[in-house]
Amino acid sequence: MRTADATAVFEDSRRFLMDLAYRILGSRSDAEDAVQETFLKWRESDPATLANPRAWLTTLCTRHCIDQLRLGHRARVEYVGTWLPEPIHSETTESPEMLLELSSSLSTAFLLLLERLTPRERAAYLLYEIFDQDYADVARAIGVQEAACRKLVSRARMGLSEGKVRHQPPRERQEQLLEAFHAAIVSGATAGLTALLADEVELCADGGGKVPTLGHILQGKAEVLDFIFGSLRGYWSDYDWLPAELNGGRGVILAHGDEIAASVTFAYDEDGRVSDIYIVRNPEKLAGLGVPN
Repeated sequence: MRTADATAVFEDSRRFLMDLAYRILGSRSDAEDAVQETFLKWRESDPATLANPRAWLTTLCTRHCIDQLRLGHRARVEYVGTWLPEPIHSETTESPEMLLELSSSLSTAFLLLLERLTPRERAAYLLYEIFDQDYADVARAIGVQEAACRKLVSRARMGLSEGKVRHQPPRERQEQLLEAFHAAIVSGATAGLTALLADEVELCADGGGKVPTLGHILQGKAEVLDFIFGSLRGYWSDYDWLPAELNGGRGVILAHGDEIAASVTFAYDEDGRVSDIYIVRNPEKLAGLGVPN
């Protein structure tokens, strides 16, 4: 296979590999590194000898991500403050059915749920449940027997079922929330946002120890609203408010010109009310986000 052809084969799989790596690792920058490492190994291989190049690439990328999760465990444990996944711009070009599944699996809430799983459970669940690969292919990708793979997926389902259920309300509801949140920051209007928050809503912020932020998770509508109206309004009222498609849903980027100060994403309960507000302020996690046009 000529070099140009081999590169084309890889490029056909690049988006899939990036989507998989990001969901396994919860980090856009780490996912890009994993995909680049896969590409370098691909260049060293002889694609003409591979019966199924896509399966080979999936296996290589998956195992690299599993290794990275294991190596990164200590860093997660020692992380300063609340750890949140690195925010990522998400596209909306798929069919409505595919969009709903892929979007929900990109959400901050779901990526946090995945943190409960072992690296192999996480990879097996994503490949089988989200990317619709059969057990035989998943087993080959993670390097276990098919029976063991089935057990990994089963354990992952059990682990995730104990967490918060994923809900993705209609976009109109998400836009309504952004408008109410913006009004609360700009003018101090309370009624719109208050009505959209669940009673047990939580708010957490990730500064990574690099910028000032909350040292604990806020719990309950009263505490969250006090923080929004008492603190965030003062901090954010002069920022550019930039709605964006983040992690499969409508979120917002706060910026001063080309400098991003924060990103905000949300989780919802079964009634379409906000159950969680996630704020990322860690500059390292915001560096690759970019200001939307």
